[in-house]
Amino acid sequence: MEPTTTERRIAPRVDKRVTLKDDSEVIIRNMRPKDVDSSFDFFCALPEEDRRYLRVDVTRRDLVERRTTEVDNGRVNRLVALVDDAIVADGSLELEGHGWGDGIGEIRLMVARPYQHLGLGTLLARELYYLGMQHKLDRIVVRVMRPQSRAHRIMKRLGFKEEFLIPEHVRDQNGAWQDLIIMRCNLDDLWNEMESLVEASDWRWHR
Repeated sequence: MEPTTTERRIAPRVDKRVTLKDDSEVIIRNMRPKDVDSSFDFFCALPEEDRRYLRVDVTRRDLVERRTTEVDNGRVNRLVALVDDAIVADGSLELEGHGWGDGIGEIRLMVARPYQHLGLGTLLARELYYLGMQHKLDRIVVRVMRPQSRAHRIMKRLGFKEEFLIPEHVRDQNGAWQDLIIMRCNLDDLWNEMESLVEASDWRWHR
């Protein structure tokens, strides 16, 4: 069922130029419906190992198109990082909804290999946390499969704590069952940790 006008949440606008550790510049902004081609190219260029643990098969164009149209339903906030017109990172904040899930959001991030270790993932996460604050969320959760050890380490460094491990709960894109790890952190703790990481570096950003 489509959300009513009163239920629909408007995604806050994001449009920033950021400078990475190697002094290269990227634009972080909201995903737009017209980003379908760039988004599809981004996901298809990812190594198979990176795509294997994503939630959906992003080599299917119809699924990528669906992701770009989801930004209109108010429950999903998607950000992209661009160099020229090419997407080099993708991040999302998904709102759980009303009732028990009110005040809870989930984030997901993917950064192209050439732009990893340059601070882009941290800066993109920072913007997602900021969106969470604007939506007045209290907690952020992350779900990763056990083989995603690098993602697990990064989330722990950002202040996430492992809350649950469900053995053989989800299938990866190859059809193999994987353990699901659910990590969680309060938004205030995340924000403080993100501010420390950004301030401790020489990264520069502006609106």
